[in-house]
Amino acid sequence: MQKRLSQDKAPEDYADLIRVIHERFDSMSKTYQKIAVYLTQNPNEVAVHSVNGIAERCGIHASSFVRFAQALGYQGFKELQGLYQKRLSNAAPGFEARIKALKGDLGSKSDSSEFDFLRDLVVRDIASLQNMLTEIPPEDLVNAVDLLEKADTIYLVGQMRSAPVADLMRYILTMLGKRTVLLDPSGGIATYIARNMRPGDVLFAVSFRFYAKEVVDIVEEAANHNIPIIAISDTTLSPLAKSAQVLFAVPEHEYTFSRSLAAPMCLAQALNVALAARLQNSTRTPRIPTVTRQ
Repeated sequence: MQKRLSQDKAPEDYADLIRVIHERFDSMSKTYQKIAVYLTQNPNEVAVHSVNGIAERCGIHASSFVRFAQALGYQGFKELQGLYQKRLSNAAPGFEARIKALKGDLGSKSDSSEFDFLRDLVVRDIASLQNMLTEIPPEDLVNAVDLLEKADTIYLVGQMRSAPVADLMRYILTMLGKRTVLLDPSGGIATYIARNMRPGDVLFAVSFRFYAKEVVDIVEEAANHNIPIIAISDTTLSPLAKSAQVLFAVPEHEYTFSRSLAAPMCLAQALNVALAARLQNSTRTPRIPTVTRQ
């Protein structure tokens, strides 16, 4: 039986609701945590779909959403949903709305062909990239570049499907003359290498659901030693979130084989270009050196 998440009155606005969800997340059951992640990642969709439609997208029975809302002090899910509907009046289009519009622009023919797979990925990638422009606070980019610029050594960690992002960061930061250490999982000593981090260093961590345990452990270890952390993850409820000085939440709206790295790779590249502009005192034409054959 699910316990009540709060003894206080129900949150009265969207911002307060999200704050309460973050505060209570660690004490929630696995089912409630899954609901919480969906509610924080898909606010526009929560506003416009029925509880049954939301439940189907989330893969959880609608009654669990009702109990979740009641555990937060609401009479039912509809009362909680009202906060999302108020927010929507001033919000940018959500992921699903972007997908629908893009399919109209690019053609929505579905024939299960190889080209159809390409079309679907392109549409979803464009929607994810557009979403970053409305959801990532500009000041977070400034703060992240500040940390990268001032760092003595930048430690990089990303495993499984997050590894390419860390590899890209290592390549470009090295070419920009920054001292970098990639915490490669091979050999099983990444955690031990991470213990060499010192004041003045920065940890750049990338991890998405399902989060690599070693990455989470390294982030927590760094936080315990007051090492600044820049993180890219899929939600503000990620296990990386509580330790990060700067967290870039890049939502993944479905957990399938077709999940793309286009958005996080673009974000990593943007950080590198912004850093290059500072290091080269060039805000218009920063250049990232490349390895070329003589």
